[in-house]
Amino acid sequence: METSSLIIFALLLPLVGALIISRLDSMPNVREVFTLLTSTSLLVVVIALYNRLQDGQTEAFVVAEPFAGLTISFALEQLGMLFALVASSLWIVTSIYAIGYMRAHHEKHQTRFFALFAVAISAVMAICFSNNLLTLFLFYEVLTLSTYPLVTHAGTEKAKKSGRVYLGILMGSSIGLFLFGVLLVWFYAGDLTFAQGGVLSGKLPEHLALPVYALFVFGIGKAAVMPMHKWLPAAMVAPTPVSALLHAVAVVKAGVFAIIKVTLFIFGPDFLQESGANHWLIWFPMLTILLASFIAMTKDNIKERLAYSTISQLSYIVLGALLANSLGLLGASMHIVMHAFAKISLFFAAGAILVTAHKTKVSELSGLGRKMPFTFAIFLIGTLSIIGLPPFGGMWSKWYLALGTLEFSGPEFTRWALLGTLMISSLLNIAYLGAIPMKAFFGKLPEGSDKTIKEAPLPCLIGLAVPALICIYLFFSPEPFFSMAQQAVSSGQ
Repeated sequence: METSSLIIFALLLPLVGALIISRLDSMPNVREVFTLLTSTSLLVVVIALYNRLQDGQTEAFVVAEPFAGLTISFALEQLGMLFALVASSLWIVTSIYAIGYMRAHHEKHQTRFFALFAVAISAVMAICFSNNLLTLFLFYEVLTLSTYPLVTHAGTEKAKKSGRVYLGILMGSSIGLFLFGVLLVWFYAGDLTFAQGGVLSGKLPEHLALPVYALFVFGIGKAAVMPMHKWLPAAMVAPTPVSALLHAVAVVKAGVFAIIKVTLFIFGPDFLQESGANHWLIWFPMLTILLASFIAMTKDNIKERLAYSTISQLSYIVLGALLANSLGLLGASMHIVMHAFAKISLFFAAGAILVTAHKTKVSELSGLGRKMPFTFAIFLIGTLSIIGLPPFGGMWSKWYLALGTLEFSGPEFTRWALLGTLMISSLLNIAYLGAIPMKAFFGKLPEGSDKTIKEAPLPCLIGLAVPALICIYLFFSPEPFFSMAQQAVSSGQ
């Protein structure tokens, strides 16, 4: 099969799966088996594409040309493959977990959930393999629209209100800022195709680099750089598997992935450094890292605390992109992977706590670790990887980000402020995430506690264990993600 056919297959397979899943409402067992078969099949296709990429097959192909010179086209490249491997592998894990969670929590509209999840994964695959800015933008919007019903899944007034915030911020920022940036790239470069060294290099006046780049940093609202972050905590009203989709598998990662792509292949790191545009904008992710961490410390609701943790961690990736040097971009690319596996472990653990113990607040967790030792051990592993301690994968991405700050081309004061931000943030990670397993394991179980509390159903435990084990595995063997990230960064220089 040709490489182009495999890419189309990767885009269509989840859509066909969604269509079939939607017809299996009366047969939940068959629906769930088919969900697992579809997600596993997609991973097989993505691995086949990875093998093609390793053989040097990167040719682009056009699917449609709605306007002269403006095409919807796809291609294989290293950064997109890195994201595709993460998303496709975590779809399987999330599906296994969701089967146990949705049944144990007696969620309504389960068929709609699994079908729309598949549609969202299809949009992610299109984003991964997009060959130009127009294609990326179109499927970025499809991802927003397909996940909106998942955010409002509960159908309550609170869910509907949160959905309006979600849709309003993401659509408003993308149409008002992101799309305007795309149009300016077309105006100055006459081309939207991702290119080595950046399509704008030598074509966009240097004094316009700052405002045009800012349109992407803030217009790509899924990256949640403050003040474009409110949609993310609002969306926590959704079921836990949806939170996992938002925070680890698809939505936020699509945002930071887009910012790295724009940095590497639209502006180019050299052009950003020469213009100095990144010197001013880098303060926004730096402040987001710290402010979101401080806000997380004030949140008693577990999912809200994790939401602000995600906002902070996403800005690690944005900061790495804005460093516009090889080490920073390498750290940012690696953090897409490391954060995905660590954060999905944390959200799965939070969901397991809700399903079995019916607890949603940190203050309610005292002593619960003795009732659910497996769940809180997984939470601890995810926490230590987020903090960046060995032997967990999160150490590598934070290491390269820290090295990237030391090579920042801006003022020396900014350089040390960036490094200090990363160090302080890691200490804050200990405070607001480490406190949860510590309270659960070493706190005193309240008098009259429910003695029937036990671990979550087996599918939930499997879903918990897999990403946590990968966090450990990635410390000892970060390949193939490390080599793909290196090649992606070098191809953008």
